[in-house]
Amino acid sequence: MRLAFYAPMKSPTHPVPSGDRNIARSLIAALKHMGAEVTLASTLRSRDGKGDERVQHSLQDAAQNEVDRLIPRGQIAGWQAWITYHNYYKAPDLIGPNVSKALGIPYLQIESTRARKRLTGAWAGFARAAEAAADAADVVFYFSTRDAVGLRENATASQHLVHLRPFLPAVSVPQVQASDGAMLSVGMMRAGDKMASFEVIAKTLALLSHDNWHLDIAGDGPARADVEALMAPFGTRLRFLGQLDPDALSTAYQNASLMFWPGVNEALGMVYLEAQAAGLPVLAQDRPGMREVLAPARYPAPDEGPAGLARVLDEMLANPSLRRQSGKAAQEYVAQHHLMPAAASTLRDGLARVGVTL
Repeated sequence: MRLAFYAPMKSPTHPVPSGDRNIARSLIAALKHMGAEVTLASTLRSRDGKGDERVQHSLQDAAQNEVDRLIPRGQIAGWQAWITYHNYYKAPDLIGPNVSKALGIPYLQIESTRARKRLTGAWAGFARAAEAAADAADVVFYFSTRDAVGLRENATASQHLVHLRPFLPAVSVPQVQASDGAMLSVGMMRAGDKMASFEVIAKTLALLSHDNWHLDIAGDGPARADVEALMAPFGTRLRFLGQLDPDALSTAYQNASLMFWPGVNEALGMVYLEAQAAGLPVLAQDRPGMREVLAPARYPAPDEGPAGLARVLDEMLANPSLRRQSGKAAQEYVAQHHLMPAAASTLRDGLARVGVTL
């Protein structure tokens, strides 16, 4: 099976780390895991973050040059399908639909977002292109059941929608020994939703009745000084680890007793999968994005606020056996639903729906 892969939002070879880059790399790994030969067709980044019509026209011209280049390349390579990850109004797929049509091969998308309200305004041209690309897709894999609502409402008659659970690029979970170490929070330090999560954490910590706790915070960013000021009242109970590379973050998970991150407006929250795979119980708020990745358990609703989180956290801190049971259940949940073999199986089934098989 020979597949072309493209990520218009951010190429998997982009030098700057991000969640998008990691997911693109994981998808390629899953496709290869199922036995496919995967070619990164283009590294053109079509993203316009400001809504600039001149930028959009320039990117459309660059995309057309890529189309002209890739059609003969695809013919020679014998591509059997084209897969695009993350098509949306700020970074539409301006290449895949045209190349697929010219080659007469199926066109598939992963995480495509419909945004009809953007068909007017600064991104109108790109929004139309993103909608057209979504319409052209024979199969759309979606991570979030929330996204599925809009996809179903606007799907073409022959389009297949397939739920692809978010996943880690691993074939198994590690063997871990339960730890009674500090709690762990992992998040970028920037204004907006990330800062809102840190504010919820600070308010929750201030309400704890359990007095024997410590918290490590992994992450960095432009709002670090603000986060440090927010956490200053807790003194030596709190430690900043800074930005950690994957190996160091893995060690932090192994040394922690639980993962605490409210997840304000998180789309998916891959750190939850990483923490659970390491055997950590997770305390988060019950939000739509979290439901895609968290093992079944009790998560306070956002309207319960810090008080709701503090009640659960006090119980977890006071009960090591409960933490261990919850961590074990979370790890088993990830092993069953959110690793590369499960993702490869779903991707294989989706490709088979349009006649592409090994």
